[in-house]
Amino acid sequence: MTTATEQRPRVHTTLLVLYLSLGGLAFAVLQSLVAPALSTIARDLHVSAADGSWVITAYLLAASVLTPILGRLGDMAGKRRVLIGVLATLAAGTLLAALAPNLSVLIVARVLQGAAGAILPLSIGIVRDELPREKVGVVVGLLSAIFGIGAGVGIVGAGPIVEHLSWHWLFWLPLVLVVIALLGTIFGMPESPVRTPGRLDVIGTVLLSVSLVSLLLAISKGQSWGWDAASTISLLIAGAVLLVAFVLAELRVAEPLVDMRLMKLRAVWSTDLVAMILGFAMFGTFLLVPTLLQLPAVTGYGFGKSVSQSGLFLLPTVVMMVFFGPLAGLLSRRFGPKLPMFLGTLSVVAAFALPAVAHGEIWQVLASGVLTGTGIGLAFAAMSNAIIEAVPTSQTGEATSVNTIARTIGSSIGTAVVAAVITSNTTAQGLPTDDAFTMGFWTCAGVAVLAVAAALAVPSARRRHEQAVASGVADLPPEPDELPTPHLHHADK
Repeated sequence: MTTATEQRPRVHTTLLVLYLSLGGLAFAVLQSLVAPALSTIARDLHVSAADGSWVITAYLLAASVLTPILGRLGDMAGKRRVLIGVLATLAAGTLLAALAPNLSVLIVARVLQGAAGAILPLSIGIVRDELPREKVGVVVGLLSAIFGIGAGVGIVGAGPIVEHLSWHWLFWLPLVLVVIALLGTIFGMPESPVRTPGRLDVIGTVLLSVSLVSLLLAISKGQSWGWDAASTISLLIAGAVLLVAFVLAELRVAEPLVDMRLMKLRAVWSTDLVAMILGFAMFGTFLLVPTLLQLPAVTGYGFGKSVSQSGLFLLPTVVMMVFFGPLAGLLSRRFGPKLPMFLGTLSVVAAFALPAVAHGEIWQVLASGVLTGTGIGLAFAAMSNAIIEAVPTSQTGEATSVNTIARTIGSSIGTAVVAAVITSNTTAQGLPTDDAFTMGFWTCAGVAVLAVAAALAVPSARRRHEQAVASGVADLPPEPDELPTPHLHHADK
């Protein structure tokens, strides 16, 4: 590993955070913005709803496969350099999507957009390398929360954009954010001196890519193909077998794509588990709440809201994410990330338990959204801080990439499971029953309880650092009279 200890130009913290935030926001918005407009896009392109769903599936597959690869390349070749390439690819994909004349072109565009999944791990690595130690926790909290915020903004904004403009504007508007972020990264951001020289693990890359594609394809398409279909079962088995093969291969190579020693750390595997579970819960609420709000009021349990109106009811969720993300960074700095992660998961449990018990009044739906935003804001920010405190600076990219993948897989599973619950409990007219929502909310609440258990498994700040030192993956011992914090390899600015 090479580091630079010489004095470097002072980084303009506000602009750095702004550029990184805009890139992360654009990616997160693009992830969820398409979902509410999927039927409109399919109708306009003259394809079936099943074919149109590839617009989402292609995005998830590309994000899952390329995030660890690009995160590792960032550690090796320079995070700013790779981030520029990622943002340029995202801009190209977003422009292509805005101009897409048919489904094939749109799917290719979505693959290019999904490649930007590495924005979060690259951004966190840049923050860790460039900012003073006392600012890292809060900024990482903000960047992590932005991914939840962006997903909420996408759900909220899709309806008005489609109703008043067209689905093409779902891509034109985020493109502005991407271009600003790209220009800011090129002209206003120095290259990090922290590198991990080495070669890309080609065998590990192929095994992980094919495994993730198999698993996510089966999860995303299982409902339409049939969960007992040969194609679904074959992909699940192949994905699981290849994932085991990937782990075994990584234990045998000198320069692995993902250092499996990191996965032995309780702080790492427990945090990745929290990420997967909360990804499930977050996208569960993005599916359950708008569907419930848009059902006709004559059903006795629906609220008869339009797509635009139902999106606005998710605004409290987004506002809470904006507030509690940076707050989680402050709490992490003072008490360690375990406390905000635990409080966040508890809030998510309450967010689903409330509407599971009763969702007949609008205030119950709003209260659920407030609790969801609070929990996601706290937990997402705390997860990133837990990871960067437990691993060496040179491995920030690969460790946070795995955490991002865990969240993506959880989102895919949550969407598939909740959709299956809704569609398997319908009226004679094909509308979801009231019991479908009760079951959906209880399912998410039950899964969220597992996140609470995983958060409790996260070691305390000092214990976490001791485990990292014992495993040989920590940089330096913590400063005296301080909780362990990320060690910067060059002088604090």
